[in-house]
Amino acid sequence: MRMRATLGVVTGALALSALAVPAAQADEVQGDTTISNVVVNGGKAAVVGATTTKTITVSFTVQDASGVDWAQAILYHGADIDSSDTGAVANSSDGRATCTAVSATTSNCKSTFNLDPGYNVFNSAAGTWKVWAIAAGNDADYVLKENAKTFLVQRASKLTVNASPEPVAKGKTITVTGKLSRANWDRGTYNGYSTQPVKLQFRKYGTSTYTTLKTIKTNTYGDLKTTVTASADGYFRYRFEGTSTTPAVSATGDFVDVR
Repeated sequence: MRMRATLGVVTGALALSALAVPAAQADEVQGDTTISNVVVNGGKAAVVGATTTKTITVSFTVQDASGVDWAQAILYHGADIDSSDTGAVANSSDGRATCTAVSATTSNCKSTFNLDPGYNVFNSAAGTWKVWAIAAGNDADYVLKENAKTFLVQRASKLTVNASPEPVAKGKTITVTGKLSRANWDRGTYNGYSTQPVKLQFRKYGTSTYTTLKTIKTNTYGDLKTTVTASADGYFRYRFEGTSTTPAVSATGDFVDVR
């Protein structure tokens, strides 16, 4: 195994000092060590707001006939770890995972990572990230996986709605406005998400299910505006189904009294 003292994956973000880790490269295996059952953030996308650090957990299973010596995971964004543009190292002092033996040959390993807006997450890094992982057995066998798991890091979204007038006479026009915005990690704000398809939905009073009335697109500023004909008491809301970079979100329904 080729060893080096520092893995400078991303300057300032993924510099691992004084750690003996293998040079970043394609998958490698020596002996019978395996890594399996990699789970990131409980299997859900990591949704990060405009200013608040998001801490996520990565867990995985390591097996080796001689027992597990140590393991480590690194998160990164890019085609491979050497060409990545950002990422995260574990919060432990040595960057390694905490591994708990469940048998003589198997350990469950876990690390936490911080995703910090404006530091190691920025707008162009939204979308698919990967887990680089390595584990070693007590007999010096090891396995290295360049992409042990993929997961999504997304810009938190917000969606509003306002239906007016309230109350309104049956058969009259209701104007429904709203705004779709998402976290701007580069500025620490929420900004409009432009030209995105959003559903206008209605739930009749006394029922529990929303029905889609139409789909419209946000304008340049993320704003929404459309009209419908008043027919019955109920709740209007907008629904955005999400993209790889931005999670789905529904506005809280706005009640309109039709008289």
